[in-house]
Amino acid sequence: MNNSKIWLSSPHMGGNEQKFVQEAFDTNWVAPLGPNVTGFENDLEAYLGGQVHVGALSSGTAALHIALILLNVQRGDEVICQSMTFSASANPIVYQGATPVFVDSEKDTWNICPIALEEAIVDRIAKGKKPKAIIAVHLYGMPFKADVIRTIADKYGIPIVEDSAEALGSSYKGQKCGTFGDISILSFNGNKIITTSGGGAIVTKTKEQKDKAVFLSTQARDNAPHYQHSEIGYNYRMSNICAGIGRGQMEVLDKHIALRRAMHDFYLEVFDTVEGITVFNEPSADYYSNHWLSAIVVHPELCNGKTREDLRLALEAQNIESRPLWKPMHLQPVFSNSPYYGTTVSQDLFENGLCLPSGSNLSDDDREKIKKCLNQF
Repeated sequence: MNNSKIWLSSPHMGGNEQKFVQEAFDTNWVAPLGPNVTGFENDLEAYLGGQVHVGALSSGTAALHIALILLNVQRGDEVICQSMTFSASANPIVYQGATPVFVDSEKDTWNICPIALEEAIVDRIAKGKKPKAIIAVHLYGMPFKADVIRTIADKYGIPIVEDSAEALGSSYKGQKCGTFGDISILSFNGNKIITTSGGGAIVTKTKEQKDKAVFLSTQARDNAPHYQHSEIGYNYRMSNICAGIGRGQMEVLDKHIALRRAMHDFYLEVFDTVEGITVFNEPSADYYSNHWLSAIVVHPELCNGKTREDLRLALEAQNIESRPLWKPMHLQPVFSNSPYYGTTVSQDLFENGLCLPSGSNLSDDDREKIKKCLNQF
């Protein structure tokens, strides 16, 4: 059997990406502007439902940063952030000189816990620091409880920044992820469901917000014949080359989602009769996950003492990449002094959870190799 590396989530080209990139070269549109950028933004707006405005940026992190600027987050402010997430969800808070306030997960979706969220809001207000925003994440493509979180946010008048970096193609109660936030963001990093090699997007409710985001992302250059700047700007715009890759990827997005969901079904079947392994799954028919990454929880007490680290090392020995779940932000050294609200749900998930190979380009041989390793373990 081929012993080539099986990656957790590698890029998967569809075929027409080179066509759009070649057009950019042929027309000399290689700058951070051009028809591919406009076309990619239009494709995303159509996919998300047409009631939003999309600005293509250099990364999902850049989109989060601009979102916080649009919401007037400043030095000394506080922003609530889901603790169980990648650090890019939290870092832009610090870019603005604000303080992240981390909130635990709930067990159904592994996303921000409504009970802990409201506890955090009430306590921060009591301390004289009403949070400026709430960053909620659709973890591994699983939608958070958008209606419940929205009710709490509206109750206290706090806007939601929806981190949909991992959830393009997912939906909650029939509504696409990426459309729930007051401002939302997407990511097209190399390991995402579709990629532009590096890139992201900001999703706004109004054209005015999008125009402001694009203005800030192109060094905030004023409308003048010379270079004039009245605000601090950023070099955050997506290039026309990267956007060309994105246009080709949009043509295969639904196919990639179907293949990722098939990998999830593969793991459901593999672990169907295995005691002590829980596959992360939609809690109900309200949720539709793209299953960007398929994940499991290992229960050592039911697995003869075997842990998720034992399984990770067993897979690694067979040249199969897997990865522990995100280490919660409140447990990260860099955020050790930040406030935290909740119990130990996210910590327990981190200690016992594992992401398994989930790529849309995995072959039958890859699946057979993974299954054999899991069964032997």
